[in-house]
Amino acid sequence: MTEQDISPFKALDFIRDNAALFAEAKANVVYMTEYRKTIKAMLMASSSEKTESAKETFAYSHPDYKQHLKALQQAVAEAERLRWLMIAAEAKIE
Repeated sequence: MTEQDISPFKALDFIRDNAALFAEAKANVVYMTEYRKTIKAMLMASSSEKTESAKETFAYSHPDYKQHLKALQQAVAEAERLRWLMIAAEAKIE
């Protein structure tokens, strides 16, 4: 490993250059987590089922809900990827 590989200045540049991306990724996770509740409520409202339990089952098994969960999974993966890159950059600085 060369000194350039562990340059604290490059690590600081990385953090600065990626801070907005990391913030956006975290914001997406929060938004999608909260919006999941909205999707569930809309699906339950559109259900022709009689009981709340049956409406909830309908909502959770609906393709739109499942698609949203896949997108949420990708958002979390990206936020975590950026978080660990930031942690690695911080370790280089130390």
